[in-house]
Amino acid sequence: MSKKKKDTDVVDENIADEIETIEIETADISSDEDESLKEGESIEEEIIELDPIKILEKDLQKAKEELAEEKDKFIRLQAETDNFRKRLSREKDEFSQYANERLFKELIPIFDNLERALEDPSNDIKVLNEGLEMILKQFSSFLKKENVELINAIGEQFDPTVHEVLTSEESSEHEENTIITQFVKGYTINSRVLRPSQVVISKKPSETKEDSKDEAEEDSDKEENPTN
Repeated sequence: MSKKKKDTDVVDENIADEIETIEIETADISSDEDESLKEGESIEEEIIELDPIKILEKDLQKAKEELAEEKDKFIRLQAETDNFRKRLSREKDEFSQYANERLFKELIPIFDNLERALEDPSNDIKVLNEGLEMILKQFSSFLKKENVELINAIGEQFDPTVHEVLTSEESSEHEENTIITQFVKGYTINSRVLRPSQVVISKKPSETKEDSKDEAEEDSDKEENPTN
């Protein structure tokens, strides 16, 4: 190998060594910079954590998120409550319609019999009375089935919870507040007043002129003949 080529190879090796040294130093510098950057970020985070304003802002943001979540829950609950209320109202209306339908089914046959009785071409009073009696029994059976009961009135003591007084009459044959006449019958349904009885009650008779005269004469006799 010539001396010139040998010198060239030595130069190349020296250059390669220098490049490798430069790369190692560059890598060390980059590593140091990364570590410094990480340390700086860590210090900054610690500063943020220790800053009361940053802490308040963080807590405020957390509170806003929780409030938004609770608001969403409330809106959903309100919607569910509104839907439940609408469904309940609809079911109540349907139940009422069904109950009325059942009652009308019971009443229609009674109405049919009444029409037949009035449309009887024979005009026989006896047949008409028999037809009306049958309708009355049918209607009474219907009321009993629905737990509708008659309120006792005549001869009973006045009860403001089931009786309605139209007027009062003097009577020496009855105790005061005794029902002596009934104008309109009253009824209850399941022990609740459906319609009160409209009645007339008794009251004590007022003193007559003859009674007053007799009492005056008795008083006069007592004054004329005083007892010892």
